[in-house]
Parts: sequence; structure tokens; C-alpha cells
Amino acid sequence: MAWNKKDLLGLEYLSAEEIGLILETAESFKEVSTREIKKVPALRGKTAVNLFYEPSTRTRVSFEVAAKRLSADVINISTETSSVRKGETLIDTGKNIQALKADIIIIRHSCSGAANMLAGALDISVVNAGDGWHEHPTQALLDIFTLKEKLGGVKGLNVAIVGDIAHSRVARSNIWGLTKLGANVTVCAPRMLLPSQIERTGVRTSSDLDEVLRNADAVNVLRMQFERDEETAFPQQLDYYKKFGITEERLAKAKKGIVVMHPGPINRGIEMSSGVADGGNSVILDQVTNGIAVRMAVLFLVAQAREVKA
Repeated sequence: MAWNKKDLLGLEYLSAEEIGLILETAESFKEVSTREIKKVPALRGKTAVNLFYEPSTRTRVSFEVAAKRLSADVINISTETSSVRKGETLIDTGKNIQALKADIIIIRHSCSGAANMLAGALDISVVNAGDGWHEHPTQALLDIFTLKEKLGGVKGLNVAIVGDIAHSRVARSNIWGLTKLGANVTVCAPRMLLPSQIERTGVRTSSDLDEVLRNADAVNVLRMQFERDEETAFPQQLDYYKKFGITEERLAKAKKGIVVMHPGPINRGIEMSSGVADGGNSVILDQVTNGIAVRMAVLFLVAQAREVKA
């Protein structure tokens, strides 16, 4: 199939076939990172702009590396030192970037729906690098890519997502992507961190981590976002670790060969122990590596689609 979308806004809006095309394209781009000269001319002459309204290390740098490996020019805009501080709206910022003849805006924003709003106002491509509690599509894509690489496929896998489901855009994107590709997804968290009616997305819910791990082929452990705890919406950190932390003892009773994932940054001693994070079941650094190939694929596909439509 051919890709025909100028934007990547979320996995909710993609078909299983479209998700599969991104993953296939990423496979072809992964080899680029093994070369002595890690670059192809696929986006030579194009300009990608990283527009991040929230702090980020992994995602911003990963997109920058991906764009440069495609030979695109990259501009990083810090909203702390931009006209945003003077009251400029998101749409005005986007239109000014478009007027500068940029080709792709990669946006991270604290408001859910910001990427969709920007894409609707612009002719150039918009890629969602995380918006509020809504979605983080490229993180889910790299997670799924890593699962395929390590376990041979996704269909029929039992995947557990553990942690702060309620506030997690990573969880939402993973749920959309994994269920569309035929995985069985269980979300596991304290009840205060499970959104109401989450089962409508096709997942199973549980608060019994040990039971979940006994059947899981992979566990994706989410970062606990304690900085969002404005109304004591989170359990105490030590209590959380005792009940939901991934430890060596828990892993010893889990399904043999279980794959341990984390989107980063890790709160060691809260979400998982250092022994697990650095152990043989962990694929956390593989996720980081695979993020470059996945983001190369996304940038390439949206740029090509825009050219065809133009």
C-alpha cells in the first residue's frame, strides 16, 4: 500500500496496514545506522523543525538524529527563548515556521489535541511527538518495532502495560497500535491510575501484577509522573514500588523470556529495580536505537505524501 497522509498525529487514526507500512519502512532504514557514514539523501533539501513546548531529551534528540540521517536540515526551537514567551499563539508560531518554507514540524505540547489543531491549520507536515495525555505515536511505534524484532511478531502476544495508565500518552498509543495488530493487552495499575471505561479500548485490566507477569510475553513499564500529582492522585512511592515495581524477585516468577520495556526516563527503585533495568530481559536501550529508524520512516513517509499531494 502507499502512504497518503501528510501528518502523523496518532495511532488511533491509522489502520493496521498503515502501521505495518511504517514498521516495514523502519526496517529498511535501520541498516543506515550500521554504516560507517550514517546518512542517506532521502530528505536532502528538506527542513524539519523541532518545536517542543515540554522538556525532552530522548524524543527530541532521536528526531534530530533521524532527520539528519535522512540529510534534512534541522532547526530546534526552544519555547523558553522564542516568541511564545511574548504571547504568540501555537497557530501563529506554526504559520511563521511555514512561511519560512520549512517542510515538517515535529511538535511536543502539554495540551491534548495540539498537534491535530496545528496540522489542520498548516499545509506542511506535522508529526506528533507527544500531546498532553492524548498520544505519543512514535514511542508506541518504536515499542512495537522492538517487540517484533525480539519476539518475531505482535499478533497473539500477551503484552502488559504497567504503571500510570491514566496520565500516559505512551499507554494510549501503545493500546491503539497493539490491539490493531492483534496483541492481547492487559493494563495493570492501582485503581486510582486506571481510567474509567478503559476496557472499551479492547484491553483487560488488573491490579495483580504477579498474575499479569505470569502470562505476559512482554511488559512495558511506564514512568510514574509524580510531577503531575497536584491533588494526591498518586500512591506513595515506596508503597507503589512494593506493589507494582518490577524487581528481580518478581521477574523470576514471570513467564520465561519475558521482554522488559520502558519509554524512559526510568525512576529506578520506583518503577523497576536497577537489576531489572540493566538485566538480560531488558530491551530499553534497543528501544532507543530503534527509535531512530522508526522516526526516519515517519519523516520520510509524511514528506513523500506531501510531495505527492502538492
